[in-house]
Amino acid sequence: MKKVVVVGGGILGASITFELAKRGAEVIIIDREDQGQATKAAAGIICPWNSQRRNKKWYLLAREGAKYYPSLVQDLNSYHQLNTGYKKVGALSLHSDEAKLEAMKERTLKRKLEAPEIGDVNILTSSEAKELFPLLASGYGALHISGAARVNGWALRNALIEASKQLGATFIQSSCILIKEKDTIKGVKLSDNTTIYADEVVIAAGVWANELLEPLQLSFDVKAQKGQILHVLLNDVQCADWPVVMPPHDQYLLTLENNSIVIGATHENTTELAPDITMAGIKEIIDKALLFAPGLSDAVWREAKVGFRPFTNDFLPVFGRLKQYEGITIANGLGASGLTMGPFIGQQLAKSLLESEYDIDFTPYSIDSSIQEK
Repeated sequence: MKKVVVVGGGILGASITFELAKRGAEVIIIDREDQGQATKAAAGIICPWNSQRRNKKWYLLAREGAKYYPSLVQDLNSYHQLNTGYKKVGALSLHSDEAKLEAMKERTLKRKLEAPEIGDVNILTSSEAKELFPLLASGYGALHISGAARVNGWALRNALIEASKQLGATFIQSSCILIKEKDTIKGVKLSDNTTIYADEVVIAAGVWANELLEPLQLSFDVKAQKGQILHVLLNDVQCADWPVVMPPHDQYLLTLENNSIVIGATHENTTELAPDITMAGIKEIIDKALLFAPGLSDAVWREAKVGFRPFTNDFLPVFGRLKQYEGITIANGLGASGLTMGPFIGQQLAKSLLESEYDIDFTPYSIDSSIQEK
């Protein structure tokens, strides 16, 4: 039985742990539970198919990630009754320009040839869109994609961890450092000096990954982007089944099971990992939300959250074994697509680590492009 230590308990680390445990590995997952962990703040839209991003490497992971969700959620349901926050509710991609909506529809229908899970794709009038999401402003038509879904990042992460525990995995809340012997990583040492030896260590620590790699005289080029997210509640309104909304800018609206509405998120490049809620950030969120959904004016504040998304220079995830040392694998840089891609990448890495046949070529996402020796 292969023994693996996973460092980082966000969506990626939890997914790797679950997939390894399901395949019979002995897994220990370690997480400090830092404030600002991206997954803890995230609520995601699983709808990559109408994206204007032309990067085929990114789209492959996003498409396969979306496709993987239904089977993953069904699998998790066999271990426990924890809610993953995943539900197929459809999506409304808004625009006031009919030509833009037609172009979006054409792009999405082309992609449906390889992704039938997209479902029905239709252009709706402003009034038709408002029937599905009554808070919307008039004057915006929408592309409706029936196969789109929403997911609660922290709920899914917790469901993955709980299923992993039932499969024999161990969760430890602690900081740790790597144990190095010559050119091989042998395991980790916890903050209480407990030593854990393993066949492989996987670093899925997001924006904090460099703390682990610096003692190896390695620099990992990962940057942080701060995202502030607002949760509000509409009293006496049942909105849990409303579609997710994607306005023609970089924010979104989605509802959760408790009838709260999530509005997010800011995209603030930063070098400071201070999880502060700022007036400027919240104002940006509210201003953009009310422009497209003025019906939110009566919403009641529930909470605000902050998460730090890890990005690479070319905005692509990177993952795979480190060439400088034996026994260490790194996965990082999922950015704003973490909830869409994370579970699928976790599955692929688990297959690779256990020397099973995996489904994609890892070469375009090589970790080598982001690692420099000091």
